[in-house]
Amino acid sequence: MRSHSPFRSSAVAAAVALLAGCTTNPFTGESQVSKTATGAAIGGAAGAAIGAIAAKDHRGRGAAIGAGVGVLAGGAVGAYMDVQEAKLRQQLQGTGVSVTRVGDNLVLNLPGNVTFRTDSSDLRPDFFGTLNSVSLVLKEYQKTLIDVAGHADSTGDATYNQSLSQRRAVSVGEYLRSQGILAARIVERGYGETRPIASNATAQGREQNRRVELTLIPLT
Repeated sequence: MRSHSPFRSSAVAAAVALLAGCTTNPFTGESQVSKTATGAAIGGAAGAAIGAIAAKDHRGRGAAIGAGVGVLAGGAVGAYMDVQEAKLRQQLQGTGVSVTRVGDNLVLNLPGNVTFRTDSSDLRPDFFGTLNSVSLVLKEYQKTLIDVAGHADSTGDATYNQSLSQRRAVSVGEYLRSQGILAARIVERGYGETRPIASNATAQGREQNRRVELTLIPLT
């Protein structure tokens, strides 16, 4: 008897969720089609699978639960992240920081050219206001883990790029903590030049690769 692939099961679940149509958002009282269901239908099962894996494997999960952060029931996750996404988009308009929905997760892309000075891990003072806006939302939605990932382009020594990306991630994480975000919710990682989102062959591509990403993961 052939076993079913977990990805096939996830795809079936996504299709069922989409067919369910409109639901009531418990945080706003509005009737809506869940963005989670829509995203799963567009991107297949990958987004939902990544979200589930990230929530279970996140190094801060146990620490956050141990610190008294409550967890979300499965049925409430989509609506919870819907409202958080809307507030972040409102707060971050015109800042240069993008908000992308991936399954149940939210990814905030902080471009290096507006976040740090060249070859430095010191945050630009004119970026504090943007991080303050992010912090306001993160403090309101405490059942969210925060993965801070630093990235670099391929210019120069790979070992140095790895170190710089890690230091930049730590700088962002430390600033969020200074704004009252529970330390147990935050994990910093540096990926150096290993995860480009554009070609390193052009100046524009290298600029896109120099970034810090905040992945917001619902605590389930």
